Amino acid sequence: MSKTAIRMLLATAAVSAMLSSQAFAAGLISIIVNDPANPYWLTEGNVAKATAEKLGYTANVGAHKGDTNAESTMIDTAITNKSVAIILDPANADGSIGAIKKAVAANIPVFLVNAEVNQEGLAKGQLVSNNAQGAALGATQWQKAMGDKGNYVELFGNPADNNAATRSNGYETVLTQYPDLKKVGKEVADWDRTKGHDKTQSLLQANPDIQGLISGNDEMALGAIAALKEAGKLANVKVGGFDGSPDAVASVKAGEMAYTVLQPVAVFSEKAVEQADAFIKTGKTGAETEKQLFDCLLITKDNVDKYTAPFTLSQ
Repeated sequence: MSKTAIRMLLATAAVSAMLSSQAFAAGLISIIVNDPANPYWLTEGNVAKATAEKLGYTANVGAHKGDTNAESTMIDTAITNKSVAIILDPANADGSIGAIKKAVAANIPVFLVNAEVNQEGLAKGQLVSNNAQGAALGATQWQKAMGDKGNYVELFGNPADNNAATRSNGYETVLTQYPDLKKVGKEVADWDRTKGHDKTQSLLQANPDIQGLISGNDEMALGAIAALKEAGKLANVKVGGFDGSPDAVASVKAGEMAYTVLQPVAVFSEKAVEQADAFIKTGKTGAETEKQLFDCLLITKDNVDKYTAPFTLSQ
């Protein structure tokens, strides 16, 4: 091998080592989501990880599945692994505060996505869907499908998540303007498809003549649709969802779900990592406020073909 070739090899190796060192120096971003069995949370973790790696960090994704003990353990691991930032979808609006405080005490910036906690000043950012706006959007569309009168039931999400109450209250604000729309039942189904199915069965037993069902998320709504199909009642019941998941979009296309409200999870998951990167480098996130709301979008049969990727609607 010639001296020139050897010098080129050594130079290439030096550049490679330098790039590797830079990537390592950028550090680890730990991403903790709820349950990736739900496509919404899967997308949240995948987008955050891809964004972190694009910016030169290493990244890993863990799931607490709504368990605050598991969440606390994952925060401990992130601290032990000397994470330079944590992206967290909190398990509980109150119960996650202690775990976040541990990260803050270890001087690790925390950025919350999708769900809030009931204390400001801990996280560097809380990036969430505008749930009140999305709920009003969905309830208005659901009322158009239902008309001005009829009996309906509601599936409520996880009570430990502030989003559940915000959406339910948003539905109530719109629908109570129509006195002949009667809510005859409400069940907690914890964002879960199987529970949505089972709770809908119970609601149908108590209220066999419903004309509508409005749900706090798509998974519960899809479970409800399965139960309504089994009961032979889906054709006469208007079902509304919330999330904009691929399965819900397919259900809208099929004419089974009247609409779904898309949460821009792909947008704010990317934004949270970008703000973490900015804070690591400059000490500032670049955002004006800790709490940041991202408006939701309505998906109906009229615009469903503009759904180009999971939780992405082309305008």
